[in-house]
Amino acid sequence: MQRRDFVAGSAGVPLLSSSALAQGTEKAPSILELRYFKLRNTTDNQRAKLAEFLGKAVVPAMQRAGSGMVGLFGSSIAPDAPFQLLVAQHASISAFEQCWQKLMVDGELGGTAAALMQSVALPFQRMEVQLLRGFKGFPGIEKLPGGAERAARIFELRTYESNTPVSLLKKIGMFENGEIDLFRKHNLLPVFFGEMIAGPKMPNLTYMVAFDNLAAREANWRSFATSAEWKKMASTPGLSDGEIVSNISNMILTPLAGSMIR
Repeated sequence: MQRRDFVAGSAGVPLLSSSALAQGTEKAPSILELRYFKLRNTTDNQRAKLAEFLGKAVVPAMQRAGSGMVGLFGSSIAPDAPFQLLVAQHASISAFEQCWQKLMVDGELGGTAAALMQSVALPFQRMEVQLLRGFKGFPGIEKLPGGAERAARIFELRTYESNTPVSLLKKIGMFENGEIDLFRKHNLLPVFFGEMIAGPKMPNLTYMVAFDNLAAREANWRSFATSAEWKKMASTPGLSDGEIVSNISNMILTPLAGSMIR
C-alpha cells in the first residue's frame, strides 16, 4: 500500500451550519477531526500493530505537520467494534488538509507505514472521517489535569442529533450558557464539544467527557441528572430534549499508548 492510500480524502462543508451562523465575524474555533479505523480480530494481530503505528509514528508525524493535540482511543463499549479512533485538532479546514498532505510526503512516516504493510494482511478494514467545528465558548480540545504518569481515564463520546440546524443551535446555546458549567460541577470532565460539519446523522453535535473509571461515570452522571440546576434547565420551555434533541448515542473509549489525551 502506498502512503497516499493511507489517508482519507477531504470532506466537504455543508452550506448551512448553525454554528457558522452564530459566529458572525468572530475568530473561528478549531476544526476537530474524528478519524475512525474500523478493525477485525485477526491472527496477525491487526489491532495491536495499528495501535503501535498510530502511537509511535502517526502522532509524532502529525505534530511535525503542525496539528494540535492528538488523542488515540480504542473501543471499549461501542457499536461496530473493534475500532480505533484518532482525534485531532486543527486551526482550520485548510490546516486539516495541509496536515494530511504533509503526512503523505513524510519520509519517516512512510518508512514505518511500509513496515506495517509487510507485517499484516491489512492495517485496517476501512477509515471514516468526521469533522466538527468547536463551540464558540469551547473552541478546542481542553487539556485534562494530571500528567502522563497518572492512571488512564475512560472517555465517553456522545452525539446529540437534532431535527433542524435551528433546534441544534438551541442545544449548543444550552451547553454554552450553563450546561458545560454543570458538567464541571458534577465532575464530567469536558474534553471537547463540536458541531458536526461533515459526517453522518447531521445535524448533530458531538462531545467527549472523561471519568476516572466506570463507577465514577455512573455516580457523576447520576449527580448531574438529579441536580436541581439541571432539572430547572431541562424543563425550560423550548429547551426540553423532546423539542431540540431527537436522538442520543454514546460509546465508551479507552486511551491507547501515545495518546496526548489521557
